[in-house]
Order: sequence, then structure tokens, then C-alpha cells
Amino acid sequence: MITFFLVGLAVHVVFFLSIFDIYFTSPLVHGMTPQTTPLAPPSSRLVLFVADGLRADSLFTLLPDGSSRTPYLRSVIEETGTWGVSHTRVPTESRPGHVALIAGFYEDVSAVAKGWKENPVEFDSVFNESRNTWCWGSPDILPMFAKGASGNHVHTHTYPAEEEDFASTDASRLDTWVFTQVKSFFQSSESNSTLKASLLEDKNIFFLHLLGIDTNGHAHRPMSKEYLDNIVLVDRGVAELVDVIEDFFGRDGRTTYVFTSDHGMTNWGSHGAGHPSETLTPLVVWGSGVSKAQRVTEPQLFEGDDFLQDWKLEHIRRVDVNQADIAPLMASLVGLPIPVNSVGVLPLLYLNSSDKFKAESMYTNAIQVLEQFKVKMRQKEETTLSFFFTPYHFFHRAMLTVGLAVLSLWPLLTGLFSKAKFRSLSWFVACLCLAFFPLMPVVGREANLHLKQLPTCLPQQMLLVAVCSFVPLLTHSSLLQKRGLPLLNQIISWSTLASSILVPLLSSTRIFYRLFSIFLSLTSTYLLLSTGSEALFPPVLSWLMFAWINIEQEALLTQGVPGRQELSTIDFSANIDITKIRQLKLDDIRRSYFFVFFIITAFFGTGNIASINSFDPASVYCFLTVFNPFIMGGLMMWKVLIPFIIVMCTFESIQVSTQLSSRSLFLVVLVISDAMALHFFFMVQDYGSWLDIGTSISHYVIVMSMTIFLMLLSVVTHLLTSKRLILWNRHKMHFP
Repeated sequence: MITFFLVGLAVHVVFFLSIFDIYFTSPLVHGMTPQTTPLAPPSSRLVLFVADGLRADSLFTLLPDGSSRTPYLRSVIEETGTWGVSHTRVPTESRPGHVALIAGFYEDVSAVAKGWKENPVEFDSVFNESRNTWCWGSPDILPMFAKGASGNHVHTHTYPAEEEDFASTDASRLDTWVFTQVKSFFQSSESNSTLKASLLEDKNIFFLHLLGIDTNGHAHRPMSKEYLDNIVLVDRGVAELVDVIEDFFGRDGRTTYVFTSDHGMTNWGSHGAGHPSETLTPLVVWGSGVSKAQRVTEPQLFEGDDFLQDWKLEHIRRVDVNQADIAPLMASLVGLPIPVNSVGVLPLLYLNSSDKFKAESMYTNAIQVLEQFKVKMRQKEETTLSFFFTPYHFFHRAMLTVGLAVLSLWPLLTGLFSKAKFRSLSWFVACLCLAFFPLMPVVGREANLHLKQLPTCLPQQMLLVAVCSFVPLLTHSSLLQKRGLPLLNQIISWSTLASSILVPLLSSTRIFYRLFSIFLSLTSTYLLLSTGSEALFPPVLSWLMFAWINIEQEALLTQGVPGRQELSTIDFSANIDITKIRQLKLDDIRRSYFFVFFIITAFFGTGNIASINSFDPASVYCFLTVFNPFIMGGLMMWKVLIPFIIVMCTFESIQVSTQLSSRSLFLVVLVISDAMALHFFFMVQDYGSWLDIGTSISHYVIVMSMTIFLMLLSVVTHLLTSKRLILWNRHKMHFP
């Protein structure tokens, strides 16, 4: 048995690791020669402003009175610069967005091995090709460009990570810090001859990462006063800083300015997917070497949008780009080699230069892309086997609804309904109620339905559950009023989390007492981690699990299984009578299938995995608001595991009550999970948002490792159901 287990484990590990070799190998190649335009560039230096999380419509749309909330940038658009929409690609996240802007290529899918936190393969960038680059902003973005740079010419200045607080009264102070630091930097250079000499050289870049808009968008939503006021602050800061820079360089007309964003944001304050509010970002370029605004009379047509009339900019030429096109544009303006991994195409309409310079720049861009193609083709010829496969076909969560609807008819189809009408009816209604959840929006893709919209679904006497149902409401209200996370709410949340495992161990080990205690404790924690309708999932799932336990007893009675115990007499902690463990029967395969189906429903039913695969910290606001990916990720993972534990505890009770062999169970589950794993193997995707990529991997990993995962989880649930903590012993009193 041990040999069988080890061989099976090794095979499954190989199958699991194979997806990273097949789907998630880095597309980046090395060994290309950097390509530079041989002519003198029109600019000596470039200033890059990236307003993190800024939507295009938030910048370009006028106020109701016809004025602009960004008067400086609006004047640039209408008079001195060229503007357009930068079309980002999924995943619309900060790291891949900045890499596309500055290095010219889109998401490296091998970053999944680093938890999407960094690019695992070193890459070239405009910063690396510059003579000097000075950066100010977030500690999450700037270090990755300094890390991969050759030499020490990329200088970063960041604020403490603790400043990125989603409960902050106003995150615009992050942008104020950046503007203040840059002004101080230029002032200090007047007394530092070495620094001033470096600043006066050509091929220099200044990068300002402005995170306040993104942080306010997550905390207050993009239509909030905080988000819009932050845009006003950024516009004012850009205007002031342009004056500082122009004065420092004696208004020599050799400075180029680029203002853009890494991604947009949905109306409910998230990003990562491909909604237009996430993929359409502003681009404004002005200064040396840039075409000035041009009036047009002919209609400008852009596929998929008609925003020009809404923005009142139909009379100004609009030049759209793909986000990666900005990197070769910046390189050409300052005379830098185009980053060797760039896939961007130089947008010529932004250049105000001679035809010869434009032609040389286009040629350089084409040769740079061709060099990549040659290296990739050579690698492909050396490593690829010529075989083809036909993939299975887009998994839909709605299929779980169909499955639950079919399962609801089980008592009717097997004759159990006539013998146990009430229990069969409870099973039928519970299945149909649970079937609604796969039809609801995936967490992170639609607007959050705050818990204040949900009725209290558990009895008021369940004090802990009642308290936990109100803590998110109070927390949400406090954050809206900019009072931060209340300390009492935080204490209640962490205390509930810590006690969710310990409290059930204090209850009786009789089946219904222990299961009820487990379900209540886990539901309390789940409520604290919920932002919408998914809060109802554990209560409905628990209801269905209790119905399943009862109806399995009726099935045993119908089959005449000897030695059947009444549920009220079964104790989890009782010693198992080995003589009563029976052989596998056909109906046990049906139980195993039900078990696997409920496990899959627990995982996919609410789309909770989206809270991990995309960035939506709202789920953990009851516990903390300061950005901490490890703690936040751990809390979200616990939220995902709670439905699993509910199903596992239920099956533990069914296994005890039906004298089902655990060894036989896992052999059946192994066959079912491997069959499903083959299906999910062909559905792994290496394109799209982090949510799409991560979800496809999660589907495959969960099904592939289901046997091992369930074996480990069964140990946990066995301890949770059968063990009891005795805090004190009652001594018997003997009377003389």
C-alpha cells in the first residue's frame, strides 16, 4: 500500500509540474543586440508621470459646468501636446502595466511561479538603457527596475510600505510626498556639483510613480470625491513640477514629458480583468520632439468607443496606442536603444521630427523586433517536438447549477421520497438554494453587494454569528466615514478567527452537536471575510450537508444494511468496530461521487478563488487595511478552505454512520479526480488576467491534488470532529 501511494504521488507530482513546463515558460529571450537610431534625438531628458489606477474617462471628462478638473493637462491636450488612449492588456495590474510602459512587453506568464509579485526573468528597460534614471514612488514598483538594471544608474526613492493603507483618510498624501521629494531633489542639486553635473547630461529619465489615485480608488471607488480630488491634486502637482524642471534647465526646450497610467479601475474599485474601464488609460505627451495639438474637422472613428463627444475632444486629433508602444516612443525621443524584449510599435504621429528621423526610428524598431524573432525561432527549432493535440472546451460554473438540480431529484428517482418525505423535501430545497450560487457573479468581477443588503439568516440567539454579521457593516461604515478600522472590530475579528477551531473542540462529540458547533464557528469567520451574497453560502451548504446525512440514513434503512445506528446515538470519538467495516458496494460509488461533486461545488460555487487570483482586498477589511500580501492571502485562503472543511466534516460523519472503508473511499475518489484532471489539463491558459490564468491553474491543481489534499484535510477534520478539549474536570462528590 505504501509503495502504491508513493508511486501514485510521484506520478501526480510530475503531471502537476508539467503544466509549468508546457504553459508557463517565459516568452523572454536574450542575446539580442540593442538597436539605436543613429541620428541625434530631439530631446535630452524625459519625465514620466504614471498616475496609478487612473481611468481615461476620469481625466478627459469635463465637469457639468464645462470646465476641466485637470486644467493644466487639458491645456496641453488642446494646445501644446499630443493625446490619445493607451490600451492596456490583461492582466490590468500595476507590475505588468509598468513593465509594458517601461520595458515594452506584456505579462511574463512565468511570473506565476513568483506569485505574480515580480518578473522571474531579468529584462531590459528604458531605464536600464538610460544614462541615469531617478525614480520616486511606491516600494512595490520601483525596486524591480533597479534590480534588473546593469550598473547602479537607476536611483530609487520610496516611502515606507506602511503608508499604503486602504483605510487611510486620504491616500493623496502619497502623491504629495512624491512631488515634494522631487522638488527638494532639484533644490538640493544646486549645492551638489556632482549631482548637478549628472542632471545636466543627456539621456536622463525622471520617473514619478503616483499611487494615491489607485489607493483611493480601492478604498472609496473611482466615482468618490477622494478619487476625483486626487486627480485634481496630481494635475496641480504636474503643473508645478514642470515649472521647477524648466527653470532648472534654463528652459532649454530639450525636455519631454509623458503622462499616462498603468491601468484603470472598475466602478467597484477593482482591476485585473479586461473591462474597458480597466483597459482604457490616458496618454498625454508634450515637450521637445512631440507634435503639437492638431485641429481636425473630419469625424474621428475608433472601434469600440464613442467617447470623443462625451469628452468634448472631437476637434483635437486623437492618437491611440497600445501600452507597449510607449517604451519605443520614449527611447526614440531621448536617443536610447529600444529595450531588447520590447514588442511595441513606434507611434509616429507623436513625433515632431524630420522624415529621415522618423524613417530611421521605424527601421530601428523593425530590426529590434526582428532580432527577437530570430532568437525565438532558433530556440523553438532546438526544443520543440512536432505533435498536435485537440483541446477540450471556457468550464462554466453554471454547470454546477445543473448538477445540483439533477442531484435534487435523487430521492424522487430512487423511491426515498415516499419513505421520508420531509427529509427528501429538505434535500430538494437545499440543493436548489445552493444551485443559485454558481449563477452569481464571481468575486472580483462585479460590484460588491455589501452585507447591509443581506438579511440576517441565522437565529438571533446565535450570539457569535449575529455579532459577526454586524462587524462587516460597522467596518464598512467606519471606512466610508474615513475613521479607519475600529480597534474593537479588529479584536472581534481576530478573536473569532482564532476561536473558530478551538470552540468546536469544547462541544460534545455526538454527531449533530459537534457538526452544528463546527458549522457555526466556521460560518462566523466566513461572514467576517465576506463582501456580498457569498456570505449565505456556508449556511445553505450546511443545511444541505445535514440533509445529506439524514437522507443517507434513510438509504441505509431502505437497503437493509445490518448494524445501522441511529444518528442520535453515534459519537465521533467512539472506537470503530473493525468487524462492522464493510466491503465497497455500488451505492458507495454514488456516495463518493456526491462527495467529489460537493467538494467541487465548495471550491467553485462562489468563485472565492477570485479573491486570491485578483486584487480585491475588501474581503479582509475587518482584519486589517494596511497592505500585507502574506496575511491578506492567508485570510483569503482560509475563506476558500471553510466550505471544504464543512463538506469533509459531513463526509466524516457519513463514513462513520455507514461503516464505509476510508481506503476504498480514496481509491474511488482517485479514479474520479484523475478523470477530471485530464479535462482541466487542457483548459489551463497562459493568457488573460491574473484572475483568468490563476483560476485555470487553480482548477487543475485542486483536481490534480484532490486525493492528497483530501487525505491531509481528512486528518484535520478527524481531529476537529473526534477530539474534545476538557478545560476542567468536575469531581464527583461522595457523601458518607
